[in-house]
Amino acid sequence: MLPLLVKSPAAWVAITESDLYDWAGMWVNRASQTGNGSSVTLAARLAPRLDGQGLVKSAFPRHSPWRTLIIARQPGRLIESDLVLNLASPCVLADTTWVKPGIASWDWWSQVTRPSTATYRELIQFSAEMGWPYVLLDAGWSSRASILASSPSVNMEELLALAKEKKVGLWLWAHWTSMDRNDTYLQAFPLYERWGIAGVKIDFMNRDDQEMVNWYEKIVKAAAQHHLMVSYHGAFKPTGMIRTYPNQITREGILGNEYNRWSARVTPEHKTTLPFTRLLAGPADFTPGGFLNRQLDQFKFNVSPTEVQGTRCAELALFICLESPIIHACDRPSHYRGQAGLDFLKVIPTVWDDTRALDCAVGEHVVIARRNGNRWFLGALTDRNSRDIPVRLDFLGPGSWKLKVWKDAADSDTNGEHLATEERVVTSSDALTLHLARAGGAVACFELVSP
Repeated sequence: MLPLLVKSPAAWVAITESDLYDWAGMWVNRASQTGNGSSVTLAARLAPRLDGQGLVKSAFPRHSPWRTLIIARQPGRLIESDLVLNLASPCVLADTTWVKPGIASWDWWSQVTRPSTATYRELIQFSAEMGWPYVLLDAGWSSRASILASSPSVNMEELLALAKEKKVGLWLWAHWTSMDRNDTYLQAFPLYERWGIAGVKIDFMNRDDQEMVNWYEKIVKAAAQHHLMVSYHGAFKPTGMIRTYPNQITREGILGNEYNRWSARVTPEHKTTLPFTRLLAGPADFTPGGFLNRQLDQFKFNVSPTEVQGTRCAELALFICLESPIIHACDRPSHYRGQAGLDFLKVIPTVWDDTRALDCAVGEHVVIARRNGNRWFLGALTDRNSRDIPVRLDFLGPGSWKLKVWKDAADSDTNGEHLATEERVVTSSDALTLHLARAGGAVACFELVSP
């Protein structure tokens, strides 16, 4: 499945697609190979329809999706490309003022028992403390019989009242078949609108054939009619839908932090590859924010509570390096309160006006600067090797800037939860040297103090 990143002798090429509607998703496979593998031919094919009616059923005239090649001499230029968004159809919603990005508290990743009213009350209170706009009520909030009623262990009326008091919006999870069966979404969406729900997370589609592609669009259209945002999980890669239907604000389609619960696959190399592969297609709900940070030789999976690989600062850097307008901070409030780096999560935005890839090597390290309004944020990640990376600050505009850096501590090679901070005033003619511990990272915030 796409995107596919190819390194050629002359350039980097990323293959994906844009504006996928009423069509099947494209896959690629190796069709032939010459000699020692120096030349490979790829063949494209489409996901087959489950009804057995071929690949795509359509009437002419019509447009097929764009097949895109993002080409750059340096891999960092790929990250700066907006090609997939620019090729997507323009926005079709008359009003998008109700589509609001931000960070959400979330219970599933660190869940120990079945969700309860008390669980969600704590999350609502924590989001209010942090200034985060949302809480996601994941699997277990609803009755086993229907997504039109809450579980006996969840007092929805009480939660709605508390969320309104605290000015925190609620998201609700649903299996896609629960939405699809007997067109239940036609009842659920008006009900959720009356409840004041902000959005729905719909999960486990796991297909990109034409029928499912059409289902995505049908659902996001219906959700927009009731001022509901949508996050698709168990999803195929984005193809620019966030431009056409901005209420489809993020989606999964990524091997994210949830895999730390049962595997060791979320390696530093994986995280330093994602900006050049999956993230080129569009926003990804990776769910960063694990605060039980472990070096690679200390990390364990299939344990409770869930741990993450890499340092605290590497985990903070994911909020910048892996873009998503809605970010689900994965850990529980008791793991956040009083912890180093929590102040960063109070100031980090989730949408950006400009992006600069400053120093990048695929699967090795990334340094990305992003601007939100008049503030710049910088995120840096490395693989399992420690690094010292010089960073020029010429992306800053004129004037003096207050800099705060959250960086790996002197002992982060052995204790991943430790970090250090530094504050000073800089200008665009200055430079930083970032020391990244193994599996480490750094984040920084720049605020203009004088023009």
